[in-house]
Amino acid sequence: MIVRRLVAATVAVAAVVGMATVLSGSAQAAPASFVVSEDQFNQMFPNRSGFFSYNGLTDAMGAYPNFANAGSDTTRKQEAAAFLANVSHETGGLRFVTEQNTDNYSHYCDWSQPYGCPAGQSGYYGRGPLQLSWNFNYKAAGDALGIDLLDNPWQVEQDATVSWKTGLWFWNSQSGAGTMTAHDAMVNGAGFGETIRSINGALECNGNNTDQRDDRINLYRQYIGILGADPGDNLYC
Repeated sequence: MIVRRLVAATVAVAAVVGMATVLSGSAQAAPASFVVSEDQFNQMFPNRSGFFSYNGLTDAMGAYPNFANAGSDTTRKQEAAAFLANVSHETGGLRFVTEQNTDNYSHYCDWSQPYGCPAGQSGYYGRGPLQLSWNFNYKAAGDALGIDLLDNPWQVEQDATVSWKTGLWFWNSQSGAGTMTAHDAMVNGAGFGETIRSINGALECNGNNTDQRDDRINLYRQYIGILGADPGDNLYC
């Protein structure tokens, strides 16, 4: 089961301010190197959908050049492993591009937003590596990335680079249900547990849904092992 993440509209929209560091189109700079090789990526996701390509991820990283590229080599590996562990949990090991429970699809339209739901009542279901959902999150992510996701959310399930960008948008710019972004949690030493709090907050922290929380932690330990680095402290939330 993919645990759903609900990000408040005010948080999602407010975080768009100051996104000058996000590059778009031809101005994007490809990362010089990624601490996860393609062979390691394939080892982490042996049953992944072909849609979630390694090249799609590395291309998307040009929008957030500090992702897995800040601090020591260990810190960079910890952040990469943390992101991919949460992604794996959300998508069943990168097998599911879209939310599997279609009964939920009509729930993610907040008509109180001034822009409404131009893609339709059921157009904003979970998609991509962190299962982006809700019209206000598609609007905020699209605005930050320079992509019209409000009118055409299907891009997140049709274009691998766009899909990965939405996951990196949340990871690098949204505090979600926590007090910091997942990127900051890993770079500043708060630990993997704080990434869980950012993504699902009280749904999996403070002793709730411990099986879901522990699955994320176990995946993180597995992936950081593949990268040959120490997992660090504060794995729980």
